[in-house]
Amino acid sequence: MSEAESIMFRAGKEIMLEKLWRKFFSNPSQWWDHRFDKANVRYPDFKHKESQESLWIDGRLTPKWVEAELAALSPGTLQRSVFSWNIKLSKFVKNRQYTQALGLYQRMQTEGVLPDKLTFVRVLNACAGAADLLEGRHVHARANQSNYQEHMIVGNCLIDMYGKCGSIEDACRVFDSMQTHDTVSWSVLIRAYMRCGHGEKGLILFQQMQRENFEPDIVTFVSILNACANIEALEEGRNIHCQVIQKGYEADFFVVNCLLDMYAKSGSIEDACKVFNSMSVQNEVAWSSMIGGYLKCGQGQKALELFGVMQQEGVEPDSVTFIVVLNACASVAALEEGRRVHAEVVQRGWESEIVVDNCLIDMYVKCGSIEDACKVFNAMSRHTVISWNAMIGGYAKCGRGTSALDLFRRMQLEQARPDNVTFVAALNSCASMLSLEEGRHIHNSIMQTEYRTNLVVQNSLIDMYSKCGNMIEACRVFNSMAVHDAVCWSALIGGYVKSGEGMNALEAFRQMELECIEPDMVTFVGVLNACACIAALEEGKRVHAKVIQSGYESNIMVGNALIDMYVKCDSIDEAFTVLSRMPQHDTVSWNALIAGCVKCGQAEKALELFQQMQQNQVEADSVTFVGVLTACSSLAALDEGRCVHEQAIACGCDSDIFVANCLIDMYAKCGSIEEASNVFNGMQGRDVISWNTMIMAYAMHGLGEAALQLFAHGDVMMDKGTFVCLLTALSHAGLVDEGEYYFESICAIYCISIAVEHCSCMIDLLGRAGRLDEAENLINKMPCQPTLSVWTALLSACRVHDNLEIGERAAKQLLNLHPDNTSGYVMLSNMYAAAGKWDSKGEVEHLRTNRQAFKSQARTWIDANN
Repeated sequence: MSEAESIMFRAGKEIMLEKLWRKFFSNPSQWWDHRFDKANVRYPDFKHKESQESLWIDGRLTPKWVEAELAALSPGTLQRSVFSWNIKLSKFVKNRQYTQALGLYQRMQTEGVLPDKLTFVRVLNACAGAADLLEGRHVHARANQSNYQEHMIVGNCLIDMYGKCGSIEDACRVFDSMQTHDTVSWSVLIRAYMRCGHGEKGLILFQQMQRENFEPDIVTFVSILNACANIEALEEGRNIHCQVIQKGYEADFFVVNCLLDMYAKSGSIEDACKVFNSMSVQNEVAWSSMIGGYLKCGQGQKALELFGVMQQEGVEPDSVTFIVVLNACASVAALEEGRRVHAEVVQRGWESEIVVDNCLIDMYVKCGSIEDACKVFNAMSRHTVISWNAMIGGYAKCGRGTSALDLFRRMQLEQARPDNVTFVAALNSCASMLSLEEGRHIHNSIMQTEYRTNLVVQNSLIDMYSKCGNMIEACRVFNSMAVHDAVCWSALIGGYVKSGEGMNALEAFRQMELECIEPDMVTFVGVLNACACIAALEEGKRVHAKVIQSGYESNIMVGNALIDMYVKCDSIDEAFTVLSRMPQHDTVSWNALIAGCVKCGQAEKALELFQQMQQNQVEADSVTFVGVLTACSSLAALDEGRCVHEQAIACGCDSDIFVANCLIDMYAKCGSIEEASNVFNGMQGRDVISWNTMIMAYAMHGLGEAALQLFAHGDVMMDKGTFVCLLTALSHAGLVDEGEYYFESICAIYCISIAVEHCSCMIDLLGRAGRLDEAENLINKMPCQPTLSVWTALLSACRVHDNLEIGERAAKQLLNLHPDNTSGYVMLSNMYAAAGKWDSKGEVEHLRTNRQAFKSQARTWIDANN
């Protein structure tokens, strides 16, 4: 080109640019402003929205007046292009700033910027990331208006968004409305099913995808393997593994990690190991999956060992690794290991990760260190509902119900929203503390939430009211429920049993059967306890048959309840049969049978059972020793009792207050008051039973003065039984004046109502002293109806002191109360014989024969070594 032509060309271009800039300034709103988001300097500063004409401010031919005109434009005159908005949207989504992305989209709409396909893709990604279903539906409606739903990429993003927001129905609706699908469409829908907990449907969809000749890709295999992992579909997972190999994806980083995770979660640790060992690079994801696999298989210790190997290999753990390892520590209660892992969490900077903190709380709670859990909780910058639940549940678990409820109140004050797990933990705390009023407050809070109809929460309410003894409220909650399951019936039955309403418990069980709800283990235990508390043997046998039919006879808890039921129904042979059929026994099984033998008067058999229990290497507890010592007491078997005492010391059970009280009673009844006194004096803590037992021990041995001294030094609140023991001691020692003083002081000084047992002791005391008229007068003045023991005491005294007149009156009253009482006939007959009234004696014997009032054959225990 010649110089003249070049000058003309340049002049022409300047004229065109002058016109284009004039066009720009005549209507700037028709141009996109790209000045602030240009990815490349060559990209134009302004672009016409329709004609796509372009302008550059720094161009060589740009008129000089343009800069001044641009500065004079009003703010907001120029609009950024949708491209500019999309760039910013992409950055927000990439950085997981989903709220900002959605805010930017709202601004786009306000400023009238029309979204394009990429805009909808990015905004739907933001909705999915924020799990904002409502906003996602609004965006979907706008995409429909703009006819962008027909674009496959937008349709796929809609499926993905609905899946991540938990609306599988909407995801399926979008999928079905799409005219065509690609592999991505199928993959995201499979993933949506997996996320919503419908792994089985995901597998069906995967098969349908293949039938329609769509080739699965890496994303598909990742989604379907995750679905298999979630539902533990091992065989289906193995089949998909074969397809992965056929497609050549077995070396893919994501697929191989999903394979490993699938095998680990499906319980096939061997297959998981094979995949793990075949990996060319074992990253932290693979190690975490393997550690989690061992944990799932119940091998928590092995999981911790593998974590050690991972560290030796120099692989850096991530937050998921620490979560799995902390769960492993919790599973085996490895507190020290957990503390070491905690230190490493802090060292690597993961302590600010809220999920890790929640796992630390859970680990410390399950390892029994509530203080450490509290430190982690208090150090957290913010708490999720999972954090609150872990701490509240932890306090409830370790018996600190007050702390649990205090934290629940704090949670409400901090405007944290409790969920069903929170309410269940708080209600359990109320139940454990029998805090009815607090339970009612929580019930009121529940009624203001959507959890008022939650089955688990309703069951916890029934349990709380039942354990607090308010069966009316428990029934009200039960009757308000739309659906009943075995858990709520079990809670109701258990509540009736606790309240001593055995018949109502059995009636509830019958209603449960009428509703065709299958009882579970807890139900059977509750019903058998109901039969036991009212000695309903026939009903118990019917329940036993149901237990066998339901396959629960081998369950150790049900077996123990059966033994207890038969024992309390005085059917000891049936109890032995149940024990013989149980595949395994625990301490509770043996305790129930030992206690049953003692109750049925088979103390020798109880001692034999104790020996068998030891031969079977079942560890005895305090309940065992209470039963065995009671057997020794009833047999006056001192040497046996001493051996049992030694074993209690070896087991550390001698410090248990119930065992110590039984030891005092055993030594006293076996004639060794010194050893009884030694046990009493050696006790670290005593209750009123301890004092009563020792006073009664002195009474048995006629040591009234010692009993009086002990009573004077008592450091606990005395009860009705204390005075029964004291008056018995004074009676046996013949201390009448002291007896009269303390009898008068029961009500006057100690503010205890005089009971028939006190009167019986006082009559025995007066009778032994020969003051029979006073004894009879006392009976006539008694505030309550005289019982068998009262008339027996008077009649016995009359026989000793040959007072036939009062004796006849006493015998008449006794035999009117209990016509089959053998001792009454015998004492009266002997008194007539001593007085030479043979006719009267004959009449008594004749009456006794007519009434079949004869003693059963007695047995005596003889210790050959004494």
